[in-house]
Amino acid sequence: MRRLALPVLFLFSLGAVLLAPFVGMLSLTPADLWASLSGTEGRIFLELRLPRVLLGWITGATLSLCGMVFQALFRNSLASPDMLGVSTGAAFGAVLSIRYGLAFSFLGIFSGLSLSAFLGAMAATAIIYGAGSLSRERRGGSTLLLSGVAMSFLFGSLNMLIQYGAGYVDTFRMMRWSMGGISAVGFSAPLTALPALVLIYFASRLYAPELNLLVCGEEMAQSRGVPVGKLERILFFAVSLAVGLNVAICGPIGFVGLMSPHICRALVGADHRRLVPASLLFGGGFLVLCDTAARTLWAPAEIPVGVLTSCLGSIFFLWLLLTGKR
Repeated sequence: MRRLALPVLFLFSLGAVLLAPFVGMLSLTPADLWASLSGTEGRIFLELRLPRVLLGWITGATLSLCGMVFQALFRNSLASPDMLGVSTGAAFGAVLSIRYGLAFSFLGIFSGLSLSAFLGAMAATAIIYGAGSLSRERRGGSTLLLSGVAMSFLFGSLNMLIQYGAGYVDTFRMMRWSMGGISAVGFSAPLTALPALVLIYFASRLYAPELNLLVCGEEMAQSRGVPVGKLERILFFAVSLAVGLNVAICGPIGFVGLMSPHICRALVGADHRRLVPASLLFGGGFLVLCDTAARTLWAPAEIPVGVLTSCLGSIFFLWLLLTGKR
């Protein structure tokens, strides 16, 4: 059965990308596009819906892979960028950028918002990594997870403090952005988010055998020649950069990195050589479906997709706690 899991996930992800642009308050058909590609229907499809679906797929796939990497590094099934405070740290950097108007460009690629979000994610990661290193317990233990939860509350409180001291316009902008939403006009946003996906995909794909050994424990990995310290630093940096770029574009979208690897692990097994493409495909398709539901179920209004994923993720998290073996 597991041999068919990857082809099924590929069809699921492809189907979500192909069908979602046609669904919305104004339903479209291929015949409508063929008859009027340059008309209103064609512009809605090409300039609004298709870029949004692509951005949703890229973001979901990136967050899913980041969660998969964290769960392997920490050997903890509850690890994910949002649970460990990395997403909240990135949000803190982005909120600072919005509040103080840090409008600049780095190397002509990264905006002030993107760079601030990355630095916030790196700060949260460094604190969590340092807490795990100083703790007498192993990094996969409860101390590291609790350190991440503490960082999440700390950065969340700082975000609220900055919003409280901001003006009405900035406060409303930060509040709406902090809910996490996918919005794109044209293909600039998907192209900006794509490097984060490429980075985390190739990093996790390259180190998939090492992640398999690391899940078994640091001693086991080191005895097989895995440079654990170097591997952790590389993957921490890759995850922080990927999460920072995604948060800068879409805001913090929670629980995708927690749910997707769990579901894929049940479908394809724990081997990261299969889990990496599975998480890529399922995470992308899953967030596309969530965003489609967020913009159609309450039409003509729409809710931020981060609110919907947080509702689903909270239920999934409780299910993990109640049914988990540990």
